Amino acid sequence: MTAPLSPVPLAAPGAEHTQREIAQQPELWRRVDRIVADDRAPLDAFLSPLLAEPRLRIVLTGAGTSAYAGEILRATLAARTGRRVDAVATTDIVADPHGCFEDDLPTLLVSFARSGNSPESTAAADHATALLSRCAHLVVTCNADGALARAHRERSDSHVLLTPPAAEDRGFAMTSSLTCMLLSVLLAFGQHPAGGADALAAAAQAVVSGELGARVDAFAGGAPERVVYLGSGALKALAGESALKLLELTGGAVVAWADSSLGFRHGPKAFLTDRTSAVVYVSNDPYTRRYDLDILAELRAALPEGRVAAVAGRPDGLPADDLTWLLPGMAGADDAALALPAVVCAQRVALRASLDRGIRPDNPFPDGEVNRVVQGVTIHPLPTG
Repeated sequence: MTAPLSPVPLAAPGAEHTQREIAQQPELWRRVDRIVADDRAPLDAFLSPLLAEPRLRIVLTGAGTSAYAGEILRATLAARTGRRVDAVATTDIVADPHGCFEDDLPTLLVSFARSGNSPESTAAADHATALLSRCAHLVVTCNADGALARAHRERSDSHVLLTPPAAEDRGFAMTSSLTCMLLSVLLAFGQHPAGGADALAAAAQAVVSGELGARVDAFAGGAPERVVYLGSGALKALAGESALKLLELTGGAVVAWADSSLGFRHGPKAFLTDRTSAVVYVSNDPYTRRYDLDILAELRAALPEGRVAAVAGRPDGLPADDLTWLLPGMAGADDAALALPAVVCAQRVALRASLDRGIRPDNPFPDGEVNRVVQGVTIHPLPTG
């Protein structure tokens, strides 16, 4: 077992924004709940006629972390609405618009955008409008003055849903922006997590400032060279976002991989060495959970002691030790809701790993080779015919 370490210090040099933005999430989620409640009547007036259309296709889109937001929510929103829901990255839409909108169906494009200033954000929305006979837009963003919000705020076929302004992270990586946008869309479609925003906030607070957070720090402080994140369904997408967060905040110094609990054995298991750590997100769905527990047991047998952690909402089938990170109050949560406090564990792992390597997580790429808002993208004219 890795020896306990002191928690990440407050206001560590070069980490002030990232630390604050991870820690502020419980309070921001409560604000999101109030914002969506206040916007309920206009939201319902916008969404209800769309959802009444039996052929409606809902496309959840964004780039990078924002693309993972759509993947996390896809199955939950499909079950909630009874409509076809696809998660398609803006980067895929821009590169292959005719392939992404091959079927000319009534479509609601749900765009996730921290700043709304990435070139693909506006281009994907424009391509959807150009190629589809009927396309409405739900823009979910942290920046009321971003290009995407400005383009859609006065349109009759659009609704702009804003997060609290503080969610527009000033740090390099998306942390509170991701979770606030995720929760906004869950609530917008009437998917209220068990216990509401308060329960989610309490679970996240246990990671931010409780004993659970200290155990997460201890795991990250084991100086792994590689980390693999695994999960199933919505939690597979969470695994992808977790690996991305570790790559971003360590400037690529820690190599990260993500896969599904079943898919990992089909070749990607070659990623494992004796310097690899693993985190398994354990589903709350009783059937899916079995596969997550299987890979957890397999990895714990294969890797050195102290290198495999589990993140879960309930304890059944899990070892009772410091590497089982139970999120309080989440035993009955849908996996998309479970992802909200669970991702805070990954954010904290990435922050600790970054600081332990002398990296400044607010700006892990000081030479500008990777940017907070993507640069260098040329949007080419939309092909016709």
